[in-house]
Amino acid sequence: MSTGTTGTAGTSEFKPALWTPGDWNAFFGFGTNILVNMLVLTGLLRFVLKMPDSLVFGRILPALGLMMCLSTFYYAFLAYRLAQTTGRNDVCALPSGVSVPHMFIVTFVIMLPITIKTGDPLKGWSAGLVWVFFQSFILMIGGFIAPFIRKITPRAALLGTLAGVSVTFISMRPALEMYMTPQIGLVCFAIILVSWFGGVKYWRGIPAGLVAIAVGMVIAWGSNLFGLGLGGLSVKGVGDAFANFGFSVPIPAVGYVFSGFEFLGIILVTAIPFGIYDLVEAMDNVESAEAAGDEYPTTRVLTADGIVSLIGCLMGNPFINAVYIGHPGWKAMGGRIGYSAATGIMVVVLAWFGIISVLLALVPVVAISPILLYIGMLIGAQAFQTTPVKHAPAIVLALTPHLAAWAKLQIDTMLGSTMNAAATVGGMAADKADAVKAAAIAALPQQGVFYHGLEVMGGGSILGGLILGAIGVFIIERDFEKASAFALVGAVLTYFGFMHGEAVGIGGGFGVTPAVAFAYAVMAAGLFAASRLGASESYMPHADMHAAPAE
Repeated sequence: MSTGTTGTAGTSEFKPALWTPGDWNAFFGFGTNILVNMLVLTGLLRFVLKMPDSLVFGRILPALGLMMCLSTFYYAFLAYRLAQTTGRNDVCALPSGVSVPHMFIVTFVIMLPITIKTGDPLKGWSAGLVWVFFQSFILMIGGFIAPFIRKITPRAALLGTLAGVSVTFISMRPALEMYMTPQIGLVCFAIILVSWFGGVKYWRGIPAGLVAIAVGMVIAWGSNLFGLGLGGLSVKGVGDAFANFGFSVPIPAVGYVFSGFEFLGIILVTAIPFGIYDLVEAMDNVESAEAAGDEYPTTRVLTADGIVSLIGCLMGNPFINAVYIGHPGWKAMGGRIGYSAATGIMVVVLAWFGIISVLLALVPVVAISPILLYIGMLIGAQAFQTTPVKHAPAIVLALTPHLAAWAKLQIDTMLGSTMNAAATVGGMAADKADAVKAAAIAALPQQGVFYHGLEVMGGGSILGGLILGAIGVFIIERDFEKASAFALVGAVLTYFGFMHGEAVGIGGGFGVTPAVAFAYAVMAAGLFAASRLGASESYMPHADMHAAPAE
């Protein structure tokens, strides 16, 4: 970690550096992270939703670039103000960009079904815009509630559920990609680890992220000389990519936003719970930044996410903005203020000039995967390093819903692919697909795979991890009354399907998953009774539930 220079707090004479040598490392690391997300997003729009290139490169990506530029510039400004107020030169800006989980949710749950149903990709695009429209307001309103939630929730619960996201949905995919093409993935991973964990400096201070990408490109393109085709790159692919090269600026899409209101019933089912997900995730990430030494105002962060998402939506972008996990990682690399603003400029250039498709053809994605794995490793470790050692079991408890959600996603994807393959080769009638899938799921427990358990435990995993982690911490601290309160909140959230459920509502009148909601209520009653019966008389309050462990 870099050390800072302390000045007089609150002084306006202190002028923080806008760019430091460490910003190069963070820029190439975070910039490649953003690049990967933009490449994946472009692939979803073109190959899954079958949207025309004129819409993707002429409307959606320019609006996306505007949204992300506003976001990264704003967080660079917040970092500058924090550095100026505290007199420190080691302040790191919060990373931000398109919310990756929501990128897949809005694609597969909102835009794809509506596109298939109507046969019109513009209808799917409009529905995605409405989805972001509602989520933006949820974030702006929730920003005023979030500080209270952060105040009453232990750090182990906030960082534990964040670690769950990083281990599963951030670390696993790049790790698997690395081992699918180890000639590139593992070599680039070693380059990253040696520099960012081992402290080795490369020639003339070239950033490790840039070295890893350059080496990956050399291996990928060099392998083509021997007919190996590592990384899947080709000269033809590069030539085809230049067809999308041009210049496009954002154009207001207000009419498309309001035309999408015809799908409001479908949209609200996911917009509300995922808006709450955004709320909790942003709180976790602000907590993570504070644990790394940079304290940002939660309300301003959340309202900023909501505002820039709304602007992007009105200009044609169907993907929501979010503060990313990874602040401690970029700070450890030496990132300060400049890397965030530089990333915003990079995104505008990539999105407005259609360069994304060219880069997709030039750089093997597997060369970038190690950077994402590194970030996942760092965030997972932070949950244990910045909380009291005795809270470690609660952190592990907070991880478990995410493991369940990730495992269920793998099974669902495999089953869907199997059904499609069977129908394609003619081995199964189309009207039998649902019955075969249900029979396969029903047979899984006999093989030791408890699909229903994964489904229930993994539903609303970020909220589930938060509640379980908080209950664990307060029981460890023998504060049974607070543990009871979180169990009761868990019962209410579960009753309405925000946790341990696949849909928001009240089910048949007894809740979405009534058995789980009832169990949480019983737990809450038992813990409250324990507190009243004097079980917590010997409880010694922890000085600061958000403090780092003693050295």
